[in-house]
Amino acid sequence: MTLEASIPAPSSPERRLAKDSVGLAHIVFFVVAAAAPLTAVVGASPAAFAFGNGAGVPGAFVLAGLLYLLFSVGFTAMSRHVGGAGAFYTYITHGIGKPAGVGGAFMALVTYSAVQIAIYGLFGFFMANAIAPLGLVLPWWAWAFAALVAVLVCGQRNIAFSGAILGVCMIAEIAILLVLDLAIVFSGGGPEGISFSSFAPSSVFAPGLGVALVFVIGSFIGFEATAIFGEEAEDPEKTIPRATYVAVLLITLFYAFSTWAIVQFYGPGKVQASAAASLDSFYFTAANSVLGAWSSQAMNALLITSLFACILSFHNTLNRYFFALGREGLAAQVLGKVHAKHGSPYAAGLLQSLIAAVVLGLFVIFGADPYTVVFSWMAALAGIGILLVQVLVSVAIIMFFRKTPNSYSAWTTMTAPMLALLGLMGSLVLVSSNLSLLSGSESLIVKAFPYAMVLVGILGALFAIRIKRSKPALYASLGKVFE
Repeated sequence: MTLEASIPAPSSPERRLAKDSVGLAHIVFFVVAAAAPLTAVVGASPAAFAFGNGAGVPGAFVLAGLLYLLFSVGFTAMSRHVGGAGAFYTYITHGIGKPAGVGGAFMALVTYSAVQIAIYGLFGFFMANAIAPLGLVLPWWAWAFAALVAVLVCGQRNIAFSGAILGVCMIAEIAILLVLDLAIVFSGGGPEGISFSSFAPSSVFAPGLGVALVFVIGSFIGFEATAIFGEEAEDPEKTIPRATYVAVLLITLFYAFSTWAIVQFYGPGKVQASAAASLDSFYFTAANSVLGAWSSQAMNALLITSLFACILSFHNTLNRYFFALGREGLAAQVLGKVHAKHGSPYAAGLLQSLIAAVVLGLFVIFGADPYTVVFSWMAALAGIGILLVQVLVSVAIIMFFRKTPNSYSAWTTMTAPMLALLGLMGSLVLVSSNLSLLSGSESLIVKAFPYAMVLVGILGALFAIRIKRSKPALYASLGKVFE
């Protein structure tokens, strides 16, 4: 029996994800839920205000949004030529080559695993603090493992089921922030009134912009979810590009508006000092003042649902990476199977949940703090990883269109991808040079994250080269299973 014959055809039912099971709205929900609006705004932006460019943070979100809109030009054009659950892996394989594609897949796996573990730690931390006053005192990790089981169950269902959950959570968390934002605006702002100085070049490009971008760029992680569900999308050639632009615009506009509104509450001249003095209560103070105590209580509850939605979104993303590698033959073939009823990559879900459980267990054994170590360290690792992968994808887009006949303009195939590449490389330098601030640690382990992630990519490429020598038929088929 030949190697090709031993691998079930990707077109067979047990090797294909459920076709036409998600529409534009579901995909947008996945991307925005992964960005976790409430977590990003309430959790990340106060640090950007305090340590970054102060009142210019809303402008920094606009800059990041413009960067990802540039990235989307070539990204969505290439999505019409390549597809499948491999997403970035498939893009890099077709653009740069198979070793780079496998290296990118390895980095993506580590990146999204780090994000998921970081949010598990944060979820456990907030749940333990929220439930303890009610008389149920449990350690953070008990809530983290409870969330892991719940996410696993949801991930085993049809993808539309997760999309519905994410949609409800996303709408609720956006609603509470919008109510606060609009209340601030309609009340005339704070002591300095209403102004748009946050978007003036003098404010945006003020000292500290690089530090602010560290937190702002991290708020866009999960961007890949538009393409990764291409196999399950209705009319993917239209749905994926539309979902990508809608998601990026929605995230950018919402983050910029919410951070601009909070600047109006404290005043452009005082917002930086106010954030530095109360990182954990920066938004809650405003909510209590403008809306009343009920709003901060609601915000606390919705922060927990926001975290759960974020975990579920990355769980589904990770499932499809493991599924892609299993179906390609790069990992155990059982990972490439789908659920007979729900069309979900159930075996991949079980594996990645087990991996998350083991890593969380190690953190528990070593007594790691859920916020300052589990969340902060893993978030820093993820920030480095996603930028490295996106840099590779930008290169892949340029190389793909140089060798592939197409009718696109030079703007689509060269100029926009090149500008995105330069922006992403600059962001990578900024994040790498500010890791101690991002993670809150001077540990040598944290400082080694950029080198460790590059090493992961190199090991992936070497793994592909090894396959080329030992299993040439398998190597030749890499990337073709998604064509």
